Amino acid sequence: MVFGALRGIELKTPDQLRQMRRAGLVVAAAIAATVAQVRPGVSTRELDAVAAETIRAAGAAPSFLGYGSVNGVGGFDGVACLSVNEEVVHGVPGARVLAEGDLLSIDCGAVVEGWHGDSAVTVAVGRPTEDLLALSDATRAAMWRGIGAARLGGHVADISTAVERSVREHPGGYGIVEEYVGHGIGSAMHQPPDVPNLVSRGFLRTPLRGAAIVEGLALAVEPMLTLGSPDNHVLDDDWTVVTDDGRPAAHWEHTITVTARGLWVLTAEDGGEAALAELGVPFGPLAD
Repeated sequence: MVFGALRGIELKTPDQLRQMRRAGLVVAAAIAATVAQVRPGVSTRELDAVAAETIRAAGAAPSFLGYGSVNGVGGFDGVACLSVNEEVVHGVPGARVLAEGDLLSIDCGAVVEGWHGDSAVTVAVGRPTEDLLALSDATRAAMWRGIGAARLGGHVADISTAVERSVREHPGGYGIVEEYVGHGIGSAMHQPPDVPNLVSRGFLRTPLRGAAIVEGLALAVEPMLTLGSPDNHVLDDDWTVVTDDGRPAAHWEHTITVTARGLWVLTAEDGGEAALAELGVPFGPLAD
């Protein structure tokens, strides 16, 4: 690996990006397997076991399990972050049982040969209300608008601007969670630069946050929207982030890179080809 002109930003070689694609496909498979088991009456711990088994069967390792531990003690107690309704992100798998009409975020990471992939989806449990479906759809649309704005020679701020514009143009009037953002990714799960979901003057003045998009850079783009206020706090488990007003949230995420040919979504089964085509954005995977 090499590091870019801005200190701490890791640029990957083509072979390293291919390893990240392998990790991304494991993540896609783990999320798909977990989604297939979502139903009223299942616990988040049971769903976590599905993700764990899928990752192990692929010969990969979970990125989240034990994350944040000190000398192997403590850390996140799960393979996936499973966040229900008012839980914005980092929900710890446990005894919580899904009910008809819930909204569930499944956020999962895997590592292959030292290289990470990270993705999240939001799914409905049974038949949720139309406002919850619309919230999830708006979050997914904002993610793809942000991804579609990434260009070689552009800046991370272009992604943030596109995410925010997508949300602000939506008639739903959703809250944008500011404290939790996308990020660089590669040999570690979380790296510089940050990828915020809205733009501020401070962001544009910060070199790492306004980093240039160049070949070899990999980013996780992950908007989180709320049906009410975006204000939030962390529960006593030191992980689960919930909305202050108790209203639902949604979360979507993909890991991407930009090649000389176009965009490559490392955690999408088809590499992002179909969604990028809808946006009129070039699809640019590396050759095998």
